[in-house]
Amino acid sequence: MNDSRPVIAVTLGDPAGIGPELIAKLFAETALFSAVPTVLVGDRWLWEEGQHVASISHQLPEVDSFAAARDHDGPVFMPVETVAKGVVPYAEETAAGGASTLDVLTRCLEAAQAGDVDAICFAPLNKFSMKKGGLQHEDELHFFAEHLGVDSYFCEFNTLGTLWTSRISSHIPLKDAAQYVTKERIVAASKLIYDSLLLAGFEAPRVAVAAFNPHGGEGGTCGREEIDVIEPAVKECQAQGYPIAGPFPADTIFIKARDGEYDAIVTMYHDQGQIAIKLLGFKQGVTVQGGLPIPITTPAHGTAFDIAGQGKADVGPTRNAFAIACRMGESLRRQRLETLNA
Repeated sequence: MNDSRPVIAVTLGDPAGIGPELIAKLFAETALFSAVPTVLVGDRWLWEEGQHVASISHQLPEVDSFAAARDHDGPVFMPVETVAKGVVPYAEETAAGGASTLDVLTRCLEAAQAGDVDAICFAPLNKFSMKKGGLQHEDELHFFAEHLGVDSYFCEFNTLGTLWTSRISSHIPLKDAAQYVTKERIVAASKLIYDSLLLAGFEAPRVAVAAFNPHGGEGGTCGREEIDVIEPAVKECQAQGYPIAGPFPADTIFIKARDGEYDAIVTMYHDQGQIAIKLLGFKQGVTVQGGLPIPITTPAHGTAFDIAGQGKADVGPTRNAFAIACRMGESLRRQRLETLNA
C-alpha cells in the first residue's frame, strides 16, 4: 500500500443521461488508471448498462469500502444500491434519478471527510431531477459546500485546457449582477483561483480580472465600477502578494488569454465568461468546484438526454475532468502528508 497516492472517487451521474456510458469509455483508457487508486461508486446494474451502451466490457475488482481502494494499484468498483433497474427511463427527469445521484455524491463526500478519498470526479447530473429527488440547494456546489462545512468564499471554475475562469456571481438574474461587484468578492475570487491553479500544477499562475462595464467603463463615462471597486480590489490582491492584473475590458481579455498571455480570468457575472469559453471549446470543457476542502470536477456539459443510451457521447471532457481531479488530488494529498510529517 502506498499512502502517498491520492484516491479518486468517480460516479456514474444521473441514471437517465450519458454518464454511465461516459464512465465506461473513460475506464477503457487503462493508461489513465495505471497507478491511480480509483474507486467507481454506483449501482451494479447501471454500471453494466453503461458498458452495454458503450460496447465495452470491464472486469474491475470489487471492494466494500472507499478505504479499501488505497490498497489497489488501479481502479476498483464499489457497488451500492440507490435505485432499482427499470425505475428511471432514459432522457427523463425523475425524483428517483435525482435521489440516486444525491445518495452516491453524499457517500463520496462522507468518504472525503473521513480521509478515504482525496478528489471526486462526477459524471453529468441533472439539477431538476436532483431537486425533485430532495436537493434543497440552488445547485450541487452549494450542496457540496454545506455538507463539507465550508463558510468561506467558493465558486465554480470553468476550464478549457490551460485556460480557467471564475466569477463573482453565478446563477442570478442579470439585473442583480451589479450588486455582487464588491471588493471583497473580487479579492476572494481572484485569490481562490490563483491558489487553485497552483494546486492544479501551474507553477506561476497569470490571473487577469475582467471589467464590468463596456470598454472597461471608459474612464467613468460608462460606469464607475472599474474605478471605485475593481481596480482597488486588484491592488488589494497585489498588496497581499498575489500577482493579479486588471481590470481589462471583457471583450478583449479573452483574446489575450486565448493567445497565451493569461492562465485565468476572473469575470463579473455568469455569461461574461461562459459565452467566451464555450465558444473557444465547449466540447473539451471542465467544471471545477472551487473553494472546497477537496477537488471536485465534472465535464462542463450536461446529461445530454437527446443522445442518452445511443453510444454517441464524447468522453473528452470527462477525461479532462478526471485528469484535473488526479492532479489536484495528488497535490492536496502531498500537502496533507507534509503537514502531518512536519
